Amino acid sequence: MGQRIKKLKKIRLHREGTDQLVYGMIAIVAIAAILWSTIDNKIPFWIFVVVFGTVYGIVLNFYRCPIRYLNIEDTDNLVVAPADGKIVVIEEVDNAPYFNDRRLMISIFMSLWNVHANWFPVDGKVKFVKHVDGNYHKAWLPKASEENEHADTMITTPKGVDVLCRQIAGAVARRIVTYAKEGEECYIDEHLGFIKLGSRVDVYLPLGSEVCVKMGQSTTGDQTIIAKLK
Repeated sequence: MGQRIKKLKKIRLHREGTDQLVYGMIAIVAIAAILWSTIDNKIPFWIFVVVFGTVYGIVLNFYRCPIRYLNIEDTDNLVVAPADGKIVVIEEVDNAPYFNDRRLMISIFMSLWNVHANWFPVDGKVKFVKHVDGNYHKAWLPKASEENEHADTMITTPKGVDVLCRQIAGAVARRIVTYAKEGEECYIDEHLGFIKLGSRVDVYLPLGSEVCVKMGQSTTGDQTIIAKLK
């Protein structure tokens, strides 16, 4: 697609967590101050600090958003991992969503400990974006792809190949955020969206695509090449 446009935001914490982190810190500091000033026995204070400090640290880790660039010039045929996590599905599926034919599906499961920002898997143009309400099965189950709440982003590459990226809510996740807009050009290195807590991302590719990962392999969003288009 010629010279790639990079709009990556220089942030260390994702904006989706700003309110929770700010209000959480204010609440913890306020309660800790009350416990310290009103109770002579300091044990409750230290228990509170340790427990809620640990919880806050976990939440802080969850909303981290590393700055990443894929240092490859020719990305026209590359498909990169849209998320950090682990490969849980590599298979050909019949009647793939929207395509209604046989497609290659590669799925990445994100645990609570992974970065939950999502990246565009390919360069191209957003064909459409669709959000579907649904259940909250465990994200690694096969039925989660169809029955769970999910958001679909169809991208047409510069060579006219349609690639579907599906963000799927898990048993704990309750909010999928998608930044992609219909008709906009999109690029590897840009954020597709964000999924809060454990979840999964499926990528549907044409048959004949070269798979570059294996089952159980860890992936790094915007860095791991998961496939090459034919």
